[in-house]
Amino acid sequence: MVGVVDVASHEVEQPADVATIIRQAMRHADAERTIPCTNCGMAPLPRQIALKKLDALAAGTAMVRKDIATF
Repeated sequence: MVGVVDVASHEVEQPADVATIIRQAMRHADAERTIPCTNCGMAPLPRQIALKKLDALAAGTAMVRKDIATF
């Protein structure tokens, strides 16, 4: 698992930044073994911020999956 979303911050990550972290992790583990996630639980975050962070997580992951599919 790779924590690509920081739950200690209210700043919402950009999907491209999430994708960059995932790609960096995949230098050390195969794509099949890389699981993008938050770096901890999201309970301390306001609901709207948590939802936006999850959207960024999904979008960044989709970007990487698209890249992998073209290989």
